[in-house]
Amino acid sequence: MLKSMTAFAGAEKTDGKISAEVEIRSFNSKYLDLSLRLYPASPYMEEKIRELIANEIARGRIEITVRFNDESEETRAFDIDEPKAAAYYNALVLLKERFALDTKISLELLLGIGNIIKPVKIEQDMDAVWPVVRGSINDALDKLNLMRKREGSHIAEDIGRRLEFIELNVDRIEKETDGLLSHYHKRLKERIMVLTENVVEIDSERIVQEAALLADKSDISEEISRTKSHIKQFRLFMNSEESAGRKLNFLLQEFNREFNTMGAKVGYADLLHLIIDLRSELEKIREQIQNVE
Repeated sequence: MLKSMTAFAGAEKTDGKISAEVEIRSFNSKYLDLSLRLYPASPYMEEKIRELIANEIARGRIEITVRFNDESEETRAFDIDEPKAAAYYNALVLLKERFALDTKISLELLLGIGNIIKPVKIEQDMDAVWPVVRGSINDALDKLNLMRKREGSHIAEDIGRRLEFIELNVDRIEKETDGLLSHYHKRLKERIMVLTENVVEIDSERIVQEAALLADKSDISEEISRTKSHIKQFRLFMNSEESAGRKLNFLLQEFNREFNTMGAKVGYADLLHLIIDLRSELEKIREQIQNVE
């Protein structure tokens, strides 16, 4: 089954105080190219995410954004700057005594200076966070793959129609080239008669030899046989559960090679035009394959 490399998906998951949000975008690329934005940063988790993506996607430009938040009480702590608070309090007491102020020094007044109480960053337990993040990524990957398969099925239908056109016309070429020997024998005989104005006796055996030589040089039976084999292999790769893009690209190169050889050998104008049409279909298939994983 073909999969498109272009898709988008997102997912969210929560487990008590831990939550995770994931967005994945995929684009065309010859290789697996992963761009990860992780908030907050975590080298431990980054390695696991890359491994998770690589197990699901064979190639493509993958942009993934992961945000997670841990509101567990174990992650909350604050630090009190007691020396700063004491110095500020003493300064307020001096002002109060000097100006004979009958004012209470409240906690709000102390906190007004700022930075007296500051949150402390505590190392999060990644082993506790990871299951939620992993679940969110897996949900997003399932949605992404579903979208890629849907688009891939449309691509497969288009390629299938073009492959049928190629197969039918390869059969036509094969039938047209079955009578090469008699064709060249007749053509040689007619040309000699025109050139000699039918006054020279024709050596039938020599004409047969020359016609056989021309027919042998124009024989494309091997190319046709290989092309039919490529068509069968192409369909097998298209229906495979494995990533097929690179294999199909390789087969397209083999198709082109066979058609180039046929075009160089065949002398029929009609067949040459037909081969050009087949190469045009190949180019359209190649454009589609660029979007296949």
